[in-house]
Amino acid sequence: MTTTPAPRALLQAMFQAAIEAAQPSHCIPPHLPAAPKGRLIVIGAGKASAAMAQAVEQHWPGPLSGLVVTRYGYAVPCERIEIVEASHPVPDAAGMQAAQRMLELVANLQADDTVLCLISGGGSSLLALPLDGISLEDKQALNRALLASGATIGEMNCVRRHLSAIKGGRLAAACHPAQVITLAISDVPGDKLGDIASGPTVGDATTCEDALAIVRRYGMDLPDSLRAVLESGRGESVKPDDPRLARTRTTLIATPQMALEAAAAVARVAGVTPYILGDSLEGEARDVGKVMAGIALQTVMRGQPFPAPCVLLSGGETTVTVRGNGRGGRNVEFLLALGIALDGHEGIHALAGDTDGVDGQEDIAGAVLAPDTLQRAWDLAIRPRDSLDNNDGHGFFQALGDSVITGPTLTNVNDFRAILIT
Repeated sequence: MTTTPAPRALLQAMFQAAIEAAQPSHCIPPHLPAAPKGRLIVIGAGKASAAMAQAVEQHWPGPLSGLVVTRYGYAVPCERIEIVEASHPVPDAAGMQAAQRMLELVANLQADDTVLCLISGGGSSLLALPLDGISLEDKQALNRALLASGATIGEMNCVRRHLSAIKGGRLAAACHPAQVITLAISDVPGDKLGDIASGPTVGDATTCEDALAIVRRYGMDLPDSLRAVLESGRGESVKPDDPRLARTRTTLIATPQMALEAAAAVARVAGVTPYILGDSLEGEARDVGKVMAGIALQTVMRGQPFPAPCVLLSGGETTVTVRGNGRGGRNVEFLLALGIALDGHEGIHALAGDTDGVDGQEDIAGAVLAPDTLQRAWDLAIRPRDSLDNNDGHGFFQALGDSVITGPTLTNVNDFRAILIT
């Protein structure tokens, strides 16, 4: 007879399974290429890139060298591949210098050489190299504007690609005529290759005009230097049919769907039926929270669309339009909106977290929600709606002791949401 774990323990076990399924130590070895006739150069960027590099070193018998850049605190020991740490989500000089060195590293390669590029979420900020005429300060201002705008990750990365000297296929073009093999861990809705770290090794069909339209759509106030690059067309990216990309290929080695399936397996063992609602849900985090609450309440009260006990799993990347000055992230914003809409209904528990361990700009992955969450907040004189209006999800859940803190997970397959209905 199966004994179902306590709701919080089960939710945390599912979250941990999702993270574990995307660990580079599992995902890298099956996808390593054959040894080239020439050199193997390893490059990469992202929150998982150092762990990916370590897995390559541990399973590659021949000579190699390289450079990858990861987030501060996400480095792991490597012997032959240099690991550089830089800032995320707002770029810094360390990331810019690493990007410049990476381009220098792949210059003058030969056709017999192979470049193994390790890409994961976070690479857009970590691999920051502005086009000529754009300062690092301008790129930092751009990232802050994008993060606060409410734009989707696809829209944000379209703008980034057209203001970069390394994204939007430019890194792969710099490797020509060498073969370029990219192993990618997806953190974007739909697993769109051009959006993972803004596609440094992937041809880009979007244009400067598309980027300008996004800037106008969200009313972003760009520095003059950035607007001039877009308006002139000087920031045009490398297109998919560019001959310099003829010897490139990309393989997705871990995705949000894989992580959700791992979590679903944990639920089944516990005797709870999992339903995956989607691996690429987008929209305002608080709006997604309201919709999910409606589905959960219909399940509890009507047995539709699913019978209880069950767990509703979803992934993707919601957005937050920042209006307050609280401490927040998209997962805790979702969870707080969900809790307000559920209004303490019995038998519904939830967890929402970012699989990289960082929700927003703090080293807090997310939080858990229980039927008594709102009452415990009121007992502390915390008004849930005020916290939501102030984008203060982290402040809210931390005061209750309900934050989920994982530390650096060394991977990133986007957001994880689980609503457990007992």
